[in-house]
Amino acid sequence: TLRVRVGSFSYRGGFPRDVDEHGGGFVFDCRSLVNPGRDEAFRGLSGLDPAVRDVLEQDPDVDAFFHRTAALVEAHVADFLVRGFHALDVRYGCTGGQHRSAYMAERLARHLERVQPTIEVVLGHAEAARWPETAQQPDAPR
Repeated sequence: TLRVRVGSFSYRGGFPRDVDEHGGGFVFDCRSLVNPGRDEAFRGLSGLDPAVRDVLEQDPDVDAFFHRTAALVEAHVADFLVRGFHALDVRYGCTGGQHRSAYMAERLARHLERVQPTIEVVLGHAEAARWPETAQQPDAPR
């Protein structure tokens, strides 16, 4: 079984550690995308909150970025399945690891589960413990 670890992180906190020690995967930088966290109305929210998702989904650059990164990951997943690899890491980073990167990680995880149901997708957010209490947390219902 191929396990794809998808997650978000903050560049302030540094790059995530490679837990499988296989040295493979992707790190995508979301800092070029519109940042809802700069707006006071969204600071207490995360990329999992519907209001933040709405802002991000209205920006065509966000959608284009997602599709480019998803295409790269999908190609690797297909290749890894053929070659019998067991792990792939995919991380999205942004300044605080709360809005853009969290949104992208969630979106990619859902996408991979739909297009590649034979793989195991493990989703995590490195900064979730630091998100404000008012932000939707990863284990909260959608």
